[in-house]
Amino acid sequence: MSIFLSWKNGEEPVLLAELKPGRPQQYDWKSSCETWSVAFSPDGAWFAWSQGHCIVKLIPWPLEEAELGCRTIEHKSCSTKADTRGRGGAKEKTLECGQIVWGLSFSTREQDGLQAPSPSCLILATGLNDGQIKVWEVQTGHLLFNLSGHQDVVRDLSFTPNGNLILVSASRDKTLRVWDLSRDGKQVQVLSGHTQWVYCCSISPDCSMLCSAAGEKSALLWSMRSYTLIRKLEGHQNSVVSCDFSPDSALLVTASYDACVIMWDPYTGEQLRTLRHDPLHSALDYGTDIHASSLRSVCFSPEGLYLATVADDRLLRIWALELRTPVAFAPMTNGLCCVYFPHGGFIATGTRDGHVQFWTAPRVLSSLKHLCRKALRTFLTTYQVLALPIPKKMKEFLTYRTF
Repeated sequence: MSIFLSWKNGEEPVLLAELKPGRPQQYDWKSSCETWSVAFSPDGAWFAWSQGHCIVKLIPWPLEEAELGCRTIEHKSCSTKADTRGRGGAKEKTLECGQIVWGLSFSTREQDGLQAPSPSCLILATGLNDGQIKVWEVQTGHLLFNLSGHQDVVRDLSFTPNGNLILVSASRDKTLRVWDLSRDGKQVQVLSGHTQWVYCCSISPDCSMLCSAAGEKSALLWSMRSYTLIRKLEGHQNSVVSCDFSPDSALLVTASYDACVIMWDPYTGEQLRTLRHDPLHSALDYGTDIHASSLRSVCFSPEGLYLATVADDRLLRIWALELRTPVAFAPMTNGLCCVYFPHGGFIATGTRDGHVQFWTAPRVLSSLKHLCRKALRTFLTTYQVLALPIPKKMKEFLTYRTF
């Protein structure tokens, strides 16, 4: 059950809760405390948090009303059992990964003979500092797979949304690797093409495309059917560090250290618009630091009408798709990542000091026009839309040239 929130245009996101790690008792000095990744399970029942110090916290969602109304919740040290509970009575879990955790991704798997996943089939993949990928069963905390192949940090992970257990990993070894967990974690492909560390990977909701972002001024778009390069997306002036597809797979956004988000048509490679992160001098003073607005993360809202971004200027921004300026801001320090709750209404952000913050986000009723466009674009490419015998203005709307 979700908490439903009203939203007024221009209203600032409200901080609902902040989770802080407790003081660890014994950890190697190399362990870091950064929250590099946060993730909600596809059904919204669990939240995963790479808390730092080589552990992942699995928290049942939604939290109790008392905790959501609390500004700060400090977790106990990792050697004790934490007592955060969801409303269904489920207890939070701790996964000790043995290495710094960089990437997280949820998926579901079928149990023996079952046609549909049950809650016990939820799995979580964790990308580690030593190049390993550990895959866990959420309900039991059992380790299912330990995938080896990368030669450096596994920075990001992405499962195919259709539940067929194909996992893509992005690494500092400058490669992406494709794994099939339905075949005992077999490595089925290595994708080479980047010349720098790969920071991010995102699979389109229709499972046809993969976007990868590295320490380069371009992003690469791959076919998930043939595992070949479709095109290079060029337009940024600095390293691209984050990417995400819209829920209908018709749009792709990339975020860069150049303080810009570019919205692309992934089918044609056309740049549709650029969202510039101009510093708010009235609120924050950064002097002459040209990197103050460097972006860290971008993500689409579940209905596809909003974007959230986290930048080094200590702001969480929310953008409406049809506008070129943010509709809301929230101050946050040392932000690294952001993700929307699958059913909307919340955004989770992770920070350099190991914290997680939960913010209110617009929860809107989509227009009938947008719902129709979204339904059509889930199975029609841009080229297929342009070939339809319909008026030009309708084609422009369906291909997001107009909003």
